Amino acid sequence: MGRTELYFVALIPPVELRNEIRTLKERMRSDYGAGHALRSPAHITLQMPFKRDAGDESALAAALGKFALGENPFAVELDGFGCFSPRVIFIRIREHEAVRSLHGRLKKLLKDELGFLPAEIMNDLQPHITIATRDLTKEAFRDAWPEFQHEEFRGSFEARSLFLLKHNGKSWDILREFPFGEK
Repeated sequence: MGRTELYFVALIPPVELRNEIRTLKERMRSDYGAGHALRSPAHITLQMPFKRDAGDESALAAALGKFALGENPFAVELDGFGCFSPRVIFIRIREHEAVRSLHGRLKKLLKDELGFLPAEIMNDLQPHITIATRDLTKEAFRDAWPEFQHEEFRGSFEARSLFLLKHNGKSWDILREFPFGEK
């Protein structure tokens, strides 16, 4: 066995929208002391973090690349804020059926082709983009949520790729992008 690495699979908006969302995450850090969400680029998680031997990286990438080619681009609409009380504030995804449907096909690939165990696979997907998470205290959440609850946030992007991210010991880096096949 080689070195074990930590990965996750996500949809990632284009850089302009990522920067806009990063500004919100920086506001969470400066106003509420919650900077954990800054450790990864803005994303919609499709498969929660999982451990794999570094030697399996190329097989993982090959399978994800082949899978992505079978997918079609689709629109993702961002609309306002939501929360998972008492610690998480996120940007809502409107009409997330396309994301959920992609997730369903990805789960099958992980189980059938990559040998993921049922416990490793994210079963319940609630598509969102986190702006504050585990280091947001309950007290700070109580202050922040009323502020964000009615705040406007709109954005949209075309999901054209799947992304594999890898943890570098401190934060998450985009390791590979796997473009969808064209319609």
